[in-house]
Amino acid sequence: MKQIRLENENKYKLSVSTADTAPDTAPLLLLGGICENLKKAYNAGYSAIEIHIRENVSLDYQKILDVCSELNMTISAVVTGRLNTQENVSLIDDDSNKVKAAMEGLEKYIDIAQVLKTDIIIGWIKGVLPDRDKFNIYEKRLADNLKTLVNHASDKNVKLFVEAINRYETNYLNKGREIKDFIEKYEIPNVFVHLDTFHMNIEEENMSDAIRYCGNKLGYIHFADSNREYPGSGHIDFKSIIKALDDINYNGYIAVECLPKPTGEEAARIAIKNIKEVLNPYLSVN
Repeated sequence: MKQIRLENENKYKLSVSTADTAPDTAPLLLLGGICENLKKAYNAGYSAIEIHIRENVSLDYQKILDVCSELNMTISAVVTGRLNTQENVSLIDDDSNKVKAAMEGLEKYIDIAQVLKTDIIIGWIKGVLPDRDKFNIYEKRLADNLKTLVNHASDKNVKLFVEAINRYETNYLNKGREIKDFIEKYEIPNVFVHLDTFHMNIEEENMSDAIRYCGNKLGYIHFADSNREYPGSGHIDFKSIIKALDDINYNGYIAVECLPKPTGEEAARIAIKNIKEVLNPYLSVN
């Protein structure tokens, strides 16, 4: 059965997390090849997919673009986390060879994003502080490396989204406010805040206020509930989240990235149903 799609796709674009393979503990819903996942997402009512891949993956770009065109779908972002988790490299490591590997890998991600007409997410790859007493050193190192990456991306129409991840997984830049302030402090162009409601529920004093504070520097947002399952399964007030997004005239993607429970495809279907119910009052807003 054909799904009813959002009336105002330019204002609210719904995406879903995908990968080739993933363990059940990963917040990834649709598994398989990119073209296969585009079709699954389309059938579930989404207008885009978020892809988790390695930077050295071999892709049939023309086939992917053809499927996107055929279905009027897009790639919302390319996630770079596997470079960190599989190679143990980051943008702030004390080992210059590891930083070099991270930079070279991220440049490849940017090249992939350019062809797929999308952007990249800087999450785990920003690293973990080895020594909090040297915070300023590592913060500047991150800023300098992001500026270099921005130079690589500047003529490719690729934006960088820096994700606020909770304190139990990383030990700095855990809040949206911190990332926005960091971007402005170092005057880094073409870099934006990436929020995730699961992480926000842990870190933010008020999730809606955090969204409003980020304002036009908010570039991307993940939706998952307090238990990291599909929106509507926990206690997060998504009505207030959507209201805050509307207040700042957010026009980026809302990407569902949650645990595959009861299954990935079922979670994707339930998530979009619940999100559309919350979005409904805003669909006619220009």
